[in-house]
Parts: sequence; structure tokens; C-alpha cells
Amino acid sequence: MNHQLPQVAIIILCQNNKFLMQLRDNIPNIAAAGCWGLFGGHLEPGETPEIALVREVIEEINYELPSFEKFGIYADEKIIRHVFKAQLSVGLDQLVLNEGWDMGLLTSEDIYRGSCYSPIAGEVRPLGIPHQRIMLDFING
Repeated sequence: MNHQLPQVAIIILCQNNKFLMQLRDNIPNIAAAGCWGLFGGHLEPGETPEIALVREVIEEINYELPSFEKFGIYADEKIIRHVFKAQLSVGLDQLVLNEGWDMGLLTSEDIYRGSCYSPIAGEVRPLGIPHQRIMLDFING
């Protein structure tokens, strides 16, 4: 029996000292439902984290990553997160949100506070706890 933890590849996308994040759908059975998180997703069988990342970013926001590099690995008792970083080289108006409730460029202040306003949700929504921890490591790194 395989007891291997599920793995995801996620990315920190930076633009002008802000960070592109996704407001996850407000569906109770998904992780961090209704919270801000990083773009990315689960590795398919046989995929490397890098291949999964490129696929997921295209699926989620229709953005082809020009280049990216590994930031770190964050593992807990439930999942292994492969975290990458890259510059976002296009405006938000050139991205197509295919997954999630909203997206936005969050500031360092939003990250430290642990929440950000979403015009689509019409309210302030929290950051997912693991995503906030990763972003604080990145900002303070």
C-alpha cells in the first residue's frame, strides 16, 4: 500500500513588490475554501513539480511562465508543497481566471495582516494559513 503524501506545485508571482494570489472558491470541501492562496495545484502521476506548475498556471490563469526557480519545499502531515517563484510579466488584464473566485496583487501589508479585500466577494477575506507562512518567509527572506 502506498502511503505517500499528495504533492502540489505552487508559485509566488511577483510584480512591483506585490504578489499575485487567488481567492479560492468558497466551496466547503476544498482546502482553504474562501481564502487567498498561491496559484498551482496537484501533481499528476508521473509529473515533476516543474511540469505540474507550468500546467497548473496555464489552466488557472492562462499564463505561460517565461522562467521560474525553486523557492523551497513545505511539508506537513497532509501534503508536500513545492514552492517556486517568478516575476509576473503581464498585467492582470492579460490573465484569465479559470479557477478560483477572484485574483489580485496583494501587498506585503496584506500578507502581514493575513487578509485582503476582494471586490468580487465584496468583503475582506483571510489568507490561507500555509500560504501566509510561505509568503512571510519569502518577504522576510
